[in-house]
Amino acid sequence: MNVQEKTFARQLVQNKFLKADGQIFEDIFSAIMIYAETDFQQIKPWGNIGDRKNDGYIKTKGIFYQVYAPEDIRKSYTNIVSKLKEDFDGLKAQWSPVNEFYFVVNDKYKGVNADCEKIIQAIKKSYNLNNAGFLTAKDLENILFGLEDDQIYSITGFIPDPANIQLDFSILNEVIGYIMQLPLNNDNKSKIVLPDWNEKIKLNVLSEFVSQLLNNGSFQLHSLDEYLKNNSDFLVDSLRDKMNEVYSQEKENKSGDELFWAIVNAASPKAEQMYQTSVIVIMSKYFETCDIFEEPVQEGVE
Repeated sequence: MNVQEKTFARQLVQNKFLKADGQIFEDIFSAIMIYAETDFQQIKPWGNIGDRKNDGYIKTKGIFYQVYAPEDIRKSYTNIVSKLKEDFDGLKAQWSPVNEFYFVVNDKYKGVNADCEKIIQAIKKSYNLNNAGFLTAKDLENILFGLEDDQIYSITGFIPDPANIQLDFSILNEVIGYIMQLPLNNDNKSKIVLPDWNEKIKLNVLSEFVSQLLNNGSFQLHSLDEYLKNNSDFLVDSLRDKMNEVYSQEKENKSGDELFWAIVNAASPKAEQMYQTSVIVIMSKYFETCDIFEEPVQEGVE
């Protein structure tokens, strides 16, 4: 499966997660796990005994899963907290041994509340588990794309030839679209700290104006990083690789401000301010992490 096919497959599976609530999400989870773990056993509710707080497990490893897929994750954190405690207590009382416990939540790429994470880690400590945690949409996506191509197709459905598709499914455009929808940060207590990249600015012969644009872009880095954290490794890696690819192509015959603007124009879907401003946010991330532009060599480091 090439990058284009994988990008389209990712769009298909994301749509499944975004639309899946309740049993539908649980069935998708089970279908992925059956391929990923040969010993995985799905547990279906049966009569008046239900599933005994176990939606699936790997018996040989003592790993248990409980699945929860509310319509709106952000309105359901109180329910998650109570369900976490209730489900694990019920699981522990009826199944043994429990070595690891995972609460599978369809967060729809919005992340999990910090209080919920504290509770599941408290469960891990209290019951001396080898591991415990949440599996979210991005985690299932990562598991899915570690499978064989035919197994991925069985989950996502048929993938047409990307060359014959007129819609734009690029990772870069997806992230640009997300940034364009972000509101202005009006929190005076924000903990944003501007990166110290003066030496890199000088080395790459960038003007004060370009430096200011990168600084402005860095104010949105917290939101961008949060978005990337809640998405799959494929998106994160593809975005970094794409920006590095654009930089590598343009630096062949450009430098300084000319190189900066060439990257902005090459990465922007349209030559319009709202697109270019969003691209600069992405550039500020990879400027800081040294994926684009030359990095000053530290003394004593070869």
